[in-house]
Amino acid sequence: MRAVSLNSLALLLLCTLACVLHLWGGLEKRLERRERDLVSSTAKTFRALLAVPAARTTSRFFPRARTNATAGSGDENKTLVSEDVGARAVEPLEDGVFWSRSLESRLPAGFSEDRARAWSLRARAEHVLSLEPGCGRTSNQLATFSDGSRACVRYGINAEQVQGETLAYYLARLLGISNVPPLVLAQPSAEQWAHVRKRVDSLQWSGRAVVSMTEWIANLSGTVTPAPLRPDGSGLRPSSDFSNQTEVDLLELAQWSDLVVFDYLTANFDRLVSNLFSLQWDSRVMERDTSNLLKAPHGALVFIDNEAGLVHGYRVLDMWERYHSSVLRSVCVFRRRTAQRVAALHRYRDVRARLFELYQDSEPLAAQLGFLSEEHARILQDRVDRVYRHILHCKGKYNQL
Repeated sequence: MRAVSLNSLALLLLCTLACVLHLWGGLEKRLERRERDLVSSTAKTFRALLAVPAARTTSRFFPRARTNATAGSGDENKTLVSEDVGARAVEPLEDGVFWSRSLESRLPAGFSEDRARAWSLRARAEHVLSLEPGCGRTSNQLATFSDGSRACVRYGINAEQVQGETLAYYLARLLGISNVPPLVLAQPSAEQWAHVRKRVDSLQWSGRAVVSMTEWIANLSGTVTPAPLRPDGSGLRPSSDFSNQTEVDLLELAQWSDLVVFDYLTANFDRLVSNLFSLQWDSRVMERDTSNLLKAPHGALVFIDNEAGLVHGYRVLDMWERYHSSVLRSVCVFRRRTAQRVAALHRYRDVRARLFELYQDSEPLAAQLGFLSEEHARILQDRVDRVYRHILHCKGKYNQL
């Protein structure tokens, strides 16, 4: 009798175990399906961002930003931002660490892809009528084209400076940062330069040199580093007090957050970082105009002279890295689109491939100028990953605010 009871109990336990396993298996399958759906949804999002080849416009695989107008030269600069931008209140942040969509929709329009494409076609087609000083050091020249437009021509002390300037421009496009003026490469030995052949010879430019031509923008002025980003400032953080900032101030700060990300990725030491370095002997350097940064009449920041970035910047990284890291740590508020693109490039770990594809497809002289070395491409990917982790750190720290 007792043996029968034990057998019944054992049978009951086996049945119970079988039911539990059955239920668990069903639950596990539902969890797997849910995880697959989540992964699929995420993959679709990133495929929408990156899977389409970067053939002639980054907007084919990144969303196009809504802007008021495009940056250009002369009177076109008057439409860099809508005329109703003033000091009215606007909610600065949302979702913890992002500038609000309302604020971003009012950002001064930069150099759109359409604008850049139109300018590059003209710059490659128009004859150069004159070269004169006006773009920094004497080896650079201000060129005037046959249609009256102008460009800053940069002949680097060595090829890596032109390479850094050029690749920084295409990286900005890849990131959706529209503050860098349009750029094309050229060879002064081409027929386009026939009218200035004597001037080219007097400059002692090598015959087969590759130079960069950047659109010259009129009516730009200098700008100082905003108080939050100075050494004694509070930084740009969700916990910062933005109540005393006008809308114009906030629009400028949003562009500075892009500048910090851009300069960290390229390791460009010749802007804010050089000012920090100079503090050790010049205590008022932050009160003067920031190097290689200008502002259009209606608020758009223009990131110029990026030749210290990427190639040269990576060569001297050991000297400047603590300053780069310090500046990046001071910012915990980002443009949503910039953060999304950093996240996508981190996820697929293919910033080198994407940058090369965009550069090669957009620039006929890409092969002559060359591209990043394997080592420098690895450094770029590493810096993308660091910015991504920094954004995650900021989100984790401030997500309850």
